[in-house]
Order: sequence, then structure tokens, then C-alpha cells
Amino acid sequence: MFTNRNSGFYTLLAGAGPTGITGATGVGLSGIVPFDPSVAPTYPAGQVVTFNGNTFIADVASPTGTPGTSPDYTLLAGAGATGETGATGVSVTGSTGATGATGVTGATGVGVSGSTGATGATGATGGIGDTGVTGATGVAGDTGITGVTGVGVTGSTGAIGATGVTGVTGATGDTGVTGATGVGVSGSTGATGATGASITSNSAYAENTSGTIVVILGGTLIPLPNNQNIGTGITVNGANDTFTLTNAGRYYISYKINLTAALAIQSRILLNGTAIPASVVSPTLSISQLQSDFIVTVTAGSTIQFQLFGLIGTAVLSPPGATLNIIQLS
Repeated sequence: MFTNRNSGFYTLLAGAGPTGITGATGVGLSGIVPFDPSVAPTYPAGQVVTFNGNTFIADVASPTGTPGTSPDYTLLAGAGATGETGATGVSVTGSTGATGATGVTGATGVGVSGSTGATGATGATGGIGDTGVTGATGVAGDTGITGVTGVGVTGSTGAIGATGVTGVTGATGDTGVTGATGVGVSGSTGATGATGASITSNSAYAENTSGTIVVILGGTLIPLPNNQNIGTGITVNGANDTFTLTNAGRYYISYKINLTAALAIQSRILLNGTAIPASVVSPTLSISQLQSDFIVTVTAGSTIQFQLFGLIGTAVLSPPGATLNIIQLS
């Protein structure tokens, strides 16, 4: 190559060839946007995005995945390495400028006097002053005239004096000689008596752990088929709702009912078909637990029954459900 054809100092080695065919127009990088995964499904093919300092181009429309890991993106330019930190610049504080001229003083404002404040509260009363000096004692007055001498009356004779003290008691005589001790013979031990009867062995317990009771207005008997423990002197029928007391006497009876839901329902114990007043539970509000205990005197062969009443509906028992205790006391 030479710079002057006409110079005698240069020789042409190779001339310039013909101009080649113009290449296809390249893809511009206009419209570069930061990568947004929520917008990525709308990217057209050729969309240029930046991500983590790198520049990528979408190879297909609606690319998936993340630039750098998805085959739908091609890296155009990687993030350059961080350059070295430049030297710390020298800070030069400029000189302080001249103080500006003082501005014109503004006009004096017109002051309005406020109203006089309210009178303050009266101060507390001062303490009581010291007591003054006692004055001089006045001159004693003249002695008054002597009064008339009173007339003396002789009193009545006094009562007879008390009886004199009783004389001292004479000394006690000597104690006599103690007699000889008698010989005692112990009797033989008597035979052991027969064992008495246990009244409280006449008892019964039964329950209905989770039954459903359809209650009618006049009352529905509660069967108690579960966990029965029936002692002598008490029997239960086949329906498990009537207990017969063989012996007459005083009995302690208690019961409890647990429901799955609160109801405006009532409960009672029937003795020979008639309600025992002490056994009736009649709540004023809906409740889920009813209970009572009492002592009642019965005749031989009496029957005991457990009953819900006062509501037409269904009562569902919750464990331990309905329980009944019967114990003979005497």
C-alpha cells in the first residue's frame, strides 16, 4: 500500500478489490427492557432484555424460564468485571464569600394588647397568730358574809353486826390400816356374736352411655342397659328401665344426665309411677346437664324409674350419658 501514486519512491503491491455485496441488516438493540417474568409471555422473538447485568435476546416468541438458564434466550453481552476503585478525589473547600448587605428593616408591627387575665384564686388563710401575754391578776374581792349554822339531826340506830367467825376445825385422825387385797378370778371369754347384716350391700348402679331418647310431652323412661352393677335386694326388668326394691326402708338415690346439646328439658324419678318431688329438675333455660340426689322411704316391692319429660323432641346422650345410683341406708 502506498500514499502517493505519482511518487517515484513507492511501488504498488496490490490494488483495492471490487466492493463486496452488502450484508443483511443486523438486529438492532432498540427497545431493551429489564427482564420481568410476569411480562415474559408477551415478549416477541428478538426482544432484548437485561438480567443480572447481562444482556439477552429472546430466540422465540413467549419465551419461558429465566435468561441464562432457559434455551429460549441467547446471551448478547455479559456483565463486565467490576473496575478498580478510583483514587479518592481531593476535596478543596472554597473560600467564604463576602457577607451580603443587610436588608432593609421591615415596618414595625402593630401590637394589640390582650384582655386582662381573670383574677387569681384567693390565697389560703394564714395561720393563727401566737397567744398574747396573760394580763396581770386582778385584786381579790371582799370575803362574803358567813352563812347560817345548819340544824343537826341524830341518825337512826345501826343494824346488828354480823355473826362472829366460826372456830378452827380440829385435826383429822390417823388413817386406819388397809385391808388385804381380795383374790379375783377372771371369767372365760364369751362366744363371738354372729356378723350383722350389711344394709348398704343392697345397692345398684346402671347407665346409658350414648343413647338417643325420643321424648314425649308426658315423659319417656330412660333405659339403662350399660355397665350394670346390681346388688342383692334390687332387680331390673328386661327393658332395663324399671328397678324393683325388694326391701322396705330408706334409700339414697342420685342421678345425672349429660346431653350433646343444651335443651329446655326436665328430668325426674318415679316411685311406683309417681314423681318424687325432690327428684324433679326443671331448669328455666336450656342446659346440657341435669342431676339430683335425695333420700326417700319406700315399701317392699316398690319400683324406681328414670324419666325425661316436658319437651317433644330428641335428646342425645353424651358419655357418660345417663347414670343412676340406688343405695339402701336402713
